[in-house]
Amino acid sequence: MIIKPLYLVYTMAAICDIWTSCLHIIKDEVGSRVVETWFKAVSLVEWDSVGRVVYLCAPNAFVRDWICNNYMQLLQTHLCRLLHVEQLKIICSTPDKKSSAPTHDGPIVAVPFESSVVGSDLPIPPVRSYGHVNKNYSFDTFIVGPSNSLSYAAAQAVTQRPGTLYNPLFIYGGSGLGKTHLLHAIGNEMKKKHANTVILYQPADRFVSEFIHAIRFDKIHKFQAKYQAVDVLLIDDIQFISNKEQTQEAFFHIFNTLYNAHKQIVFSSDIVPSDMSGIAERLRSRLACGLVTDIHAPRLETKVAILKKKADMSNSDLPDEVAHFIASRVISNIRELEGALIRVLAFGSLTHQAVTLDLAKKILCYVESEKRMGVDFDRVVTILSKYYPYDLGALRAKNRSKDVALARHIAMYFMKKLTDKSLREIGQFLGGRNHATVMHALGKIEEQIKVDSQFQAHLEHIESSIML
Repeated sequence: MIIKPLYLVYTMAAICDIWTSCLHIIKDEVGSRVVETWFKAVSLVEWDSVGRVVYLCAPNAFVRDWICNNYMQLLQTHLCRLLHVEQLKIICSTPDKKSSAPTHDGPIVAVPFESSVVGSDLPIPPVRSYGHVNKNYSFDTFIVGPSNSLSYAAAQAVTQRPGTLYNPLFIYGGSGLGKTHLLHAIGNEMKKKHANTVILYQPADRFVSEFIHAIRFDKIHKFQAKYQAVDVLLIDDIQFISNKEQTQEAFFHIFNTLYNAHKQIVFSSDIVPSDMSGIAERLRSRLACGLVTDIHAPRLETKVAILKKKADMSNSDLPDEVAHFIASRVISNIRELEGALIRVLAFGSLTHQAVTLDLAKKILCYVESEKRMGVDFDRVVTILSKYYPYDLGALRAKNRSKDVALARHIAMYFMKKLTDKSLREIGQFLGGRNHATVMHALGKIEEQIKVDSQFQAHLEHIESSIML
C-alpha cells in the first residue's frame, strides 16, 4: 500500500508544468477552441499546498466569471489529480483583485455581459462609419427577378425607416445568390441618406475571431463598446456562430442592446433560422423575430439580365445568343455565372477574337469537362458527409430510414450530375443497387427541387463545395 504525503512542495517551474498538463487534458476533453478562447489567457500563479488552495489569475472579470460558472468542476477534478490531493479550493481572480474573486465553494453569479462596460474608465473607441462596406455593391447594380424581389424590396425598405421597419431583417439563400451584395447595398444606401450613421459590415467568422482576440488580450471592453456604438450592423453568414456557445452569448447581448435602442440589424445566412442547428433557442428566436426573406436560384431570364448588366459595366459587347448560352449552361450560382462570363470575355480579349457563340461553347465546354474529371464517387461521399452524418458504409447499407435514404438519393443525384458514370455504376458503388433504384432516386430529388426552393439552394451549396 502506497501512502501519499499530505502535501508536496512544488517549484514555480513544476507549477507551470502542472498547469500546462491541465490545459492538455482540458483540450482533449472539451476541445481546443475552449482552451484557446478561455484558458490560454489564464495563469496558475500560486499553489498553497498547506491550505490546499490554487490561485488562478484571469485577464478580466468576464473571463473569470465565465470560467467559474462553466469550468470550475472540470478544473477541480483535474488539478486534484495532478496535485495528488483529494480536494482543493480554487480562487480565480483578476489582477490586483485576489481577495474578492469568486471560488468554487460558494454560489457563483455571472456578471451580465453589458454590465462590464458600465462605469468603465476606458474610452469608447470610434467605429469607422464605413467599416468594411464595399462601395461597388449598390441597389443600382443588383439585378431583380422573381427569385430575389422580396429580399430586394425589404432591403430597400429598411434604408427608408432603419430600426423600425423589418428589424432585424434576415436574408437566406444558397451561396453566390446575392445576399452579400444586398448587405453592402444597404450600407451604401444608408450612408448616402444618413451621412452620420455608423455602419459596420462584419462576416460572422470575423466576429468570432475578434471576440476570441478580445478575450485573450483583455480587450473585451473595447469589443463591447465598438458594437454598441453601431447604428447599422450587417452580419454576413451568421450560421458560422453555430456551436460557438461563448460567441453566441456575447452576440446575444449585443443584439439586445442594439435592438432595444432601435438600431437596424441585418443578417444573411445559407439556411432559415428555424433550421439552424447549434444555435441557442433564445438567439434563434431573435434572428427570426423580424422579417425573414429568401433568395433562390434565378431563372434563365434573370441570369441573362445579370450577364448583360455585367458586360455593360465592363464596357464589353455580349451578343444575346452568347448570354443565353452561358445562362443555360452554368449552375444557378451567380458567382459561377460571373466567372463564366469573365472567362469568355477575357479569352476573347486576350486572343483578339470576337465573342461568338462558338467561342463560348469552346471555352465553357472545356471548363466543364475539366471540372467533371476532378469529381469522382469518393469526392461526392466525402463532401456529403459534411452535411449529413453518414459515411460510405451507411449509404451502402440496407437502412431505409427517411434521413439515410435522403442522403443516399442526394449522393446518387450528384454522382449522375457531376460524373460521366452510368446509372449501373452508381448503383453498384452504393451497395449493389440496380439502375431502376437510381432512376427512382433521381426522380425524387428532381421533383423536390421543383417545389422546394430552399432544398434547391441547399443542393447548390453542396454542389459548390464538391466542385471546389
